[in-house]
Amino acid sequence: MKIACLYFTSSGKAIAERIVDSSDYEVHIYSKENYKSNLNHIFEHYGGIVFVSSTGIAIRISAPFIKNKGVDPAIVVVDDLGRYSISLLSGHIGGANELTENIAACLNNQAIITTASDGRGIEAVDMFAKRNNLFIENFGDAKKITSMMIDGEDIRLESEIQAKIGYSNIVKNNEVGAIFVCSKLNIIYDKPSCILRPKNITVGLGCRRGKTVDEIISALLATFNDNDLSIKCIKQIATVDVKQDEVGIIDACKYLNCEMVIISRETIKVVQDKFSKSAFVEDTIGVSSVCEPCAYISGGDLIVGRTAINGITIAISKGGK
Repeated sequence: MKIACLYFTSSGKAIAERIVDSSDYEVHIYSKENYKSNLNHIFEHYGGIVFVSSTGIAIRISAPFIKNKGVDPAIVVVDDLGRYSISLLSGHIGGANELTENIAACLNNQAIITTASDGRGIEAVDMFAKRNNLFIENFGDAKKITSMMIDGEDIRLESEIQAKIGYSNIVKNNEVGAIFVCSKLNIIYDKPSCILRPKNITVGLGCRRGKTVDEIISALLATFNDNDLSIKCIKQIATVDVKQDEVGIIDACKYLNCEMVIISRETIKVVQDKFSKSAFVEDTIGVSSVCEPCAYISGGDLIVGRTAINGITIAISKGGK
């Protein structure tokens, strides 16, 4: 994590320099003379911000830049005498609680963490999601289930991946709420719940030259919706080597925040007889199929076979590598 450290007094400067010298973070120091002109850059490009100041100063400076807990940086306050390291904002998703503990260790002072779940030794839903690389469908739902956990309520955990949450009152029946870790798009449940999306789906994708990112995303959404799957579960998009410079596919991977995997035609030839064949594709690029072999090689057994939409072919596999 890259850290911005802001100080406003001579003693604050000494504390900031101690953090630079004793922490494993990449720390950039900003003083009272230059911090104002750099605030937009600081809140946009740093994963963590340490204020050596009062909490009031940190709050007033940060307030105009705060958006939501999914994107806000970790904000920690160290008092001017170096007695306390205080987790102020984004304790869980942003990592401020962890940052606070590390800064406290650097300065040999007291870490102050006020999030209710941490004080009770409970793994909040957002921390569980972060630890397991899960996408939180709705932060409000996650907060509600965490609040129920803080109150000691019985919660059911249904997960299609191997994952355990740090909470003692997990039950299989007669729960008052549930956490679903799944790739299924539609979940019917009549009690409070939150949905967490695992990155466990591979898309094998082929397309005609020049297909735009909008066309590819539209085809993916249609295919996933038709098969009751969440597009947020895409871990990687795999395609043949001749498509490695296809701008539409590259941009789709960026949009979906997933990996782009390139499969050589030699590798595809080994398994292509398992799948439907296209003479046109074979005459064009030398292999008889693209999307199904790519999904199979990169992600294991297919759960959705070749689907063609407007010059784009899609196959889906789940689990695997």
